[in-house]
Amino acid sequence: MGEIYIGMNLEATRRHEKPFEWGVEKAAELGYEYIEPMVHFGRELMSEAGYYHTVSLFDDPYRVRRAAERYGLKISALSAHGPLGRPDRHGEYLKLAIRFAAECGAPMVVTDEGLKAPWTTEEEDFVLMRYTLYEAVQVAEPRGIMIGLECHAQYSKTPEGLDRIYNLVESPLIGINLDTGNAYLAGQDPYAWLEHVLDRLIHVHAKDISVEHAEAERGKVTGTPVGCACGDGVIDWARVIDILRRAPRDIVLSVECGTIEQAERSVKHLKALLGRQ
Repeated sequence: MGEIYIGMNLEATRRHEKPFEWGVEKAAELGYEYIEPMVHFGRELMSEAGYYHTVSLFDDPYRVRRAAERYGLKISALSAHGPLGRPDRHGEYLKLAIRFAAECGAPMVVTDEGLKAPWTTEEEDFVLMRYTLYEAVQVAEPRGIMIGLECHAQYSKTPEGLDRIYNLVESPLIGINLDTGNAYLAGQDPYAWLEHVLDRLIHVHAKDISVEHAEAERGKVTGTPVGCACGDGVIDWARVIDILRRAPRDIVLSVECGTIEQAERSVKHLKALLGRQ
């Protein structure tokens, strides 16, 4: 059985309006073992000015590698979300993210099907998703970079829908990144879903959902950008960890919350459950 590690998705720094390196330093200060950076295509004003945490795919990937090494952290994945069913938007971005991951030291990229185009049918969407994924796999396989498919939008909001996307392209490098908070908000049982994908699971977005958020939106949405601190919401993390202990590979719980304060509470809660005080 694999080991369980704790990482910080750098979304936790977004509302603090600080650059990528600031977030890496904070993750290390809080006692995280891993980070999950986010990359964007082209140049973005707020990021270039140091007010946003994402890194451009036009930057040197060693910027990310060196920052992680400087603070003694590892990279669990690159956040590279986009609409798989829209190759014109997500095709080159995803392939570049895979190449970037290989150089910066990330073992995988995480993505999802994103919001569909309003003029395509479901049948057409799955043909387009297969096209995007097949092209991405041709870049990923020679580099040994995995592609983690996340439950996040209209088709992946159910276990059956995520399975359908997973089965579009046969490759040992395609796996599942389950987001506990998205699964819960979509009206699913996140624990049963974890069990269902355990043999294909390669990464977990550790997202908790506050009681108020759950009452307002459960069953009405397919996901949310970030959650509350792990331990403050509806997710039973002891139960999640018990399931993950039976996973066949190492799994990083990449915490997706909204602030550094929440990230601090999250890592303390998860470390206590893992016996790593």
